[in-house]
Amino acid sequence: MTKDSKKAILPEVYNFDEKWEELLNNKDFVKAFLSDVLENYIVKQRWYGGKSSKLKYIELAEYFRIQQHGEVYYGLILEVNFVEAFYQHYFLPIAFVSDEAFAEKERILPIKLRGQSGFIIDAVNLEAFRKLVFERILTAVPNDRTKVQYHKSHALENVKYESSRFMGLEQSNTSIVYNEKYVLKFFRRIYADKNPDYEMSRFLSEKKEFKNTPAYLGSINVIDSDNVNITIGLMQEMIPNQGDAWDYFLKELHKVFMNLEHKKINVHLLPDIELFTRQSIRDIPPQIIDWVGLNLFLKLQTLAKRTAEMHVALGSEFEDTAFTPTHFNGDYTVWLKNRMIYQFQNRLNAVENNFHKLDGMALDLAKEFLDHKNEIRIRFTTFDWTKLKGERIRLHGDYHLGQILVHEDDFYILDFEGEPESTIRDRKVKQPPLKDVAGLFRSFHYAIYATLFNNTSEYRYSQEDLFKAAELLFRYMVGVFYETYILNIQDANVNIG
Repeated sequence: MTKDSKKAILPEVYNFDEKWEELLNNKDFVKAFLSDVLENYIVKQRWYGGKSSKLKYIELAEYFRIQQHGEVYYGLILEVNFVEAFYQHYFLPIAFVSDEAFAEKERILPIKLRGQSGFIIDAVNLEAFRKLVFERILTAVPNDRTKVQYHKSHALENVKYESSRFMGLEQSNTSIVYNEKYVLKFFRRIYADKNPDYEMSRFLSEKKEFKNTPAYLGSINVIDSDNVNITIGLMQEMIPNQGDAWDYFLKELHKVFMNLEHKKINVHLLPDIELFTRQSIRDIPPQIIDWVGLNLFLKLQTLAKRTAEMHVALGSEFEDTAFTPTHFNGDYTVWLKNRMIYQFQNRLNAVENNFHKLDGMALDLAKEFLDHKNEIRIRFTTFDWTKLKGERIRLHGDYHLGQILVHEDDFYILDFEGEPESTIRDRKVKQPPLKDVAGLFRSFHYAIYATLFNNTSEYRYSQEDLFKAAELLFRYMVGVFYETYILNIQDANVNIG
């Protein structure tokens, strides 16, 4: 749609004298489709990330054919512009179907093309489209130079299409399970660059043979009109699993807190340690083992080992400049300080905007936070970056328990897209490995308190005692993880400072 305020008007009967293969050449259709149809459709989609902003208009940034043997679908790259003066890009594949049975889900528009009635739908709901995409990846040729570039790994030899289904409810992307063995993730929110998830998955699988992430199997990239490579799809192996580490740890932590009463534990007599003290399992006081048990600490050891192995793989590249380690410098310091102040301001705004909803200890903590906001800013701006001596590497970037799968007493790390609130360039900035570790520690803390708040009626201890036990448990979890992580990192000679 153009930027003037007039809206294009679709006829009462959506009737166009074009073949499906030529429909996007009709400017009247495109103009009306963007303004009168997609503006209403897109805001209702689970993967649409602009729900907190006011949509202004949609433009068609790019379109391309996804086709094989005369079967044609369109891939649309939509530029969604907002009243708040920013924009986002989204990928939407569309199909035309004449059989209403194929248009039961994600029906976008009823339409008649050259007298043939049908519907435009989101193509991912059509098995024929899913099959075509899978087969295009299977038949990908090396060094593809076409606009829509398919790629496959050597692991996809001698494979045929058998079945496809949706993986389940997702927020930001759409994943398709093929043959109950492979997962193709369509990125809905896209960026003018290769997606970090694609880059990291391919690097870790093909170059470093890191086993604790879903193996890279293939991808779909589009070369746009500015000759920029845009990732729209990533195929990986499907890891059999018992769910994510977040759910796993919630169950384990619930057992730990139930043990307080079962074992009649006096929280005030439990031995304490300082936060970030490295702690080997064999040196954990017997009172803590009696309360927590060994299983939780053994799982933390395994998770720490896998995290260290991931960072060793990411920190040991010397050819591909996108992954070679680098050192701290003034430019990075300026970027880091600006970013931290920006993130701090966002958190500050969130506290101020929700202050009236708080009470009790949460209100006290919020007041303390607001009272010290200037001190926090000064701490950021005056920090001496020359104290930072370690190396910077590519990171996971959004590392928490929800990004980790549990399978047979082991952990598999996935979803390398990076922080959702960051720009695509910021997600690729090399940073200290301990940033990932800190993200995981924060996730431990969230999991501990989520367990407490979700099961309040089951714990008969006072809130004060439960919080004391929670902080004590957190310190031991951090200590055990940190000990194993540091040992594995040092053994591989990765300089984390």
